[in-house]
Amino acid sequence: MEKTIARREFLQTVAGGALAGAGLGAGLSTGAPLAHAASADLNADSKKMPRLLAGCCAYSYREQLSSGHMTYEDFILKAVELGLDAVDMTVYYFKSTDPGYLDSLRHLAYKNAVAFSGAACNATMVKADAAKRAEVLGQIRKWVDVTDRLGASHLRIFAGDLPPGVTLQQATDWTVETMKAACDYSAEKGIMLGIEDHGNVASSADVCLEIMQRVNSPYAGINLDITHFIPTPAQDAYAQIAACIPYATVSHIRDHWDDGKPLDMDRVWKLYAEAGHKGYMSVEYSPEEAGEPATTGAPKLIAKTRELCRKYSSV
Repeated sequence: MEKTIARREFLQTVAGGALAGAGLGAGLSTGAPLAHAASADLNADSKKMPRLLAGCCAYSYREQLSSGHMTYEDFILKAVELGLDAVDMTVYYFKSTDPGYLDSLRHLAYKNAVAFSGAACNATMVKADAAKRAEVLGQIRKWVDVTDRLGASHLRIFAGDLPPGVTLQQATDWTVETMKAACDYSAEKGIMLGIEDHGNVASSADVCLEIMQRVNSPYAGINLDITHFIPTPAQDAYAQIAACIPYATVSHIRDHWDDGKPLDMDRVWKLYAEAGHKGYMSVEYSPEEAGEPATTGAPKLIAKTRELCRKYSSV
């Protein structure tokens, strides 16, 4: 059996490379570059030009979609009304996965010049039982196929929560094992897999970066939810966001941290711009936290997001 690398020694190497890329790692040793970091190295001028595009997660309108007061067709047309570049299609609200239905959504989005920034499933990879991990891999493959049929290029997945009696290293190992196999499959269809920094396994930049380094696939990335990182003595939440931006796929946007404190959105957008990031900034509105229904609250956060994208983007 392959000998497990000591976490502290490993992260000193990995974080050095990632933080240096984010402008935060002066004095740290640089780790080996990730495969997808190398493939994205087009030229210096292109890398300095951020392309930050405004999107919205369907999850923002979960109450309306779950109750039937809104359909996915309505959501796509709402994106036009709100001036969005893209929508993120949370799979919980598909009325079916039949090809005809998915094709109709794809066609409607095309006719209205709305891109699909990706799809999002709730598959969690932290399973102690190898058979359960195999089941999760099967679920991810299913949603990769749905994402492909939809015409999107990204699927969000989770590591999950840490079960009682399981170490963080064990949970990370299981996540790497499953995500590596899932990326092998998604690569055949040209679809990125983005692990979200959500749940207590992947709630820190160091774990997210370790997963990226060990999966080491051009089709692996971090579905970067900017509000979920837990500050540590070594890194506040903003530094953790910056460390993960080089591997960000779709970014989920809220304007408050998980503890309810306001987030400095200008500061976050500046981090993305300085990194030359190109991607969708997809609003994930939370009516419970904001105390206002999505019908009135989500457009306000979307307007703020669009304004910041215009301010800090090259487009």
